[in-house]
Amino acid sequence: MKKILSIVALIGMMGFGLQEKNVQAETYKSVDSKIDFWNSKRKGTNFMNSTSLPENYRSAKEANIEYVRLAPDKWAKDKDFLFEDKPDNSGKDFLIGNADNYQGLVKEDVVKLKADLDAAQSQGIKIVLTMLSLPGDRWRQFNNNQNDDRIWEEEKYQEQASQFWKDFASELKNHPAVFGYNIINEPHPETAKSNRYNDFWTEDYGEWYSKVKNTTADLNKFYQKVVTSIREVDKETPIILDSGLYATPWAFKYLKPVKDNKTLYAFHMYEPYQLTNQREKQNKEYQYPGIVKVGDLEKPVMWNKGGLNQFLQPVKDWSKKNHIPSNRIIAEKFGINRTVPGAPQYLQDLIDIFNQKGWHQAFYAYREDTWTGMNYELGTGKIKWDEEGKPMRQDSLIWNVLKKDLEFNKK
Repeated sequence: MKKILSIVALIGMMGFGLQEKNVQAETYKSVDSKIDFWNSKRKGTNFMNSTSLPENYRSAKEANIEYVRLAPDKWAKDKDFLFEDKPDNSGKDFLIGNADNYQGLVKEDVVKLKADLDAAQSQGIKIVLTMLSLPGDRWRQFNNNQNDDRIWEEEKYQEQASQFWKDFASELKNHPAVFGYNIINEPHPETAKSNRYNDFWTEDYGEWYSKVKNTTADLNKFYQKVVTSIREVDKETPIILDSGLYATPWAFKYLKPVKDNKTLYAFHMYEPYQLTNQREKQNKEYQYPGIVKVGDLEKPVMWNKGGLNQFLQPVKDWSKKNHIPSNRIIAEKFGINRTVPGAPQYLQDLIDIFNQKGWHQAFYAYREDTWTGMNYELGTGKIKWDEEGKPMRQDSLIWNVLKKDLEFNKK
């Protein structure tokens, strides 16, 4: 995280102006193809755990969560190995084998993933698969906390990434739980050393894009390459593309719809970052609603529901300009540290906006096993621990905001 579709069927188009209740009435109708699932507004979450936790699918179903965005390559087989300088990097990266030189899927990792997908299917949970790493783009948390930007600088890594997704789709296209391929989580060609872009609050993003257009740092060019590769083996599973600059809404302005009629487009929302990522044990400088100093702007910005709506306006403008219906847009990750003053209202205001616009949504995160900052079932205050040393879930205003919205799925 950082502070920084295709004409659909007439039925889908007619649904844009309906109120949320009417949209949700379509939720549990059977679908004829996987893209049909996305014709109605969907509400989901993110599983970003360090290992497969299949038991969480049952509780997610009980919480009325419809789909899960899953990042299986966070299941590193040997995390210590990831930070050691080894001459032989084979097997280093989950599924990919080696992000330095992709040679094919790791079969044992595919088996583990399919077992997890079977668990999701048993509960009727749909899965969107995303990747934190790709060849030439190892996730920074598995890369000594440094960005790996080789994929945005060398064509060979984009070729390897395309081959990976072709192989991956070929393996999983017939799995009944898989309802989306999200090519890469939070792409950031903007951080490549040769064409660095630093602050979207003060720098001209259009000027930056004009310099990288049609180069390896052009996210649009990369996406079309990967989509084409996937469609060679799988013509049905929807594809989901994040905007650039870590999936910021602002980068939608220069995102181009791909030539594929089963594609959705996604953004992440943690802005303002200085507010939402204030840590649990940190003295809180900001609260919501309130004034926050952002980026290199000299004047602080007022953040309330109106401010959030304004920040998300580029997505709405892009959707209108490109004739992309609202049911092809996903608020793919959104959240706030549960201890930030006003956090429940922040989530409520975002959910209200997403519901009003008819965008799919997926909150971050559900029962993450390595971090408690956005585990909303733990409440807004100090964590309570059970006798086994595990954090205790409890009813709270912040979880009830999500719970109430998810319960709408039953109606």
